[in-house]
Amino acid sequence: MVATNRRFDPNLQRVRIVDGGTPRRVYVCTRCLKAGKVTKAL
Repeated sequence: MVATNRRFDPNLQRVRIVDGGTPRRVYVCTRCLKAGKVTKAL
């Protein structure tokens, strides 16, 4: 059996983050949100 290799895509969410003092919407993986690598804008 020759099956195609499984692809593991990141779980991306569109969230508002503060970038340089201005909030903007970007796609961020849930791992980065959970680890605190990006701060969500309130």
